[in-house]
Amino acid sequence: MMERDIILNELAQGVRPMSQGIEWFDTCGPEEQAEVLLSLRHHCVQARAVAEDGLESIRRAGLRPTHTPAVLILCGSIDQQLGKIAGLTPVDERRKAFRLLVAVLAVADERRRQRFCSGGCGHWWHNLPVVGGELAKVELERTE
Repeated sequence: MMERDIILNELAQGVRPMSQGIEWFDTCGPEEQAEVLLSLRHHCVQARAVAEDGLESIRRAGLRPTHTPAVLILCGSIDQQLGKIAGLTPVDERRKAFRLLVAVLAVADERRRQRFCSGGCGHWWHNLPVVGGELAKVELERTE
């Protein structure tokens, strides 16, 4: 697991505030931002995001329905649309894409956690500490 994966999951679970996430994302160069967005897309697919997650994700991300990522998430196959959102290149659209993809991950992962992990699980991303923002070294070693 990478530090980036930890940060993205902390953001999706509300362990880390979105303001910190935007600040972190803005410090990344264009290539790294593209990698972050692709990682988010992958996490959303793994969490089994569905088209019905779109409206709630737009609301959580604080986007207007006319923003490009918001328009994209509501049109067509969710997997294809997530890829299009992750591929946006203008800087202001990337920030919106980042916020939206974190929200999609949050919505999809909450549903998956309720359905499949409510009795407990071994997923490291479902066992993030509430305080401190970093996984304990023991947790990292256990998952490697």
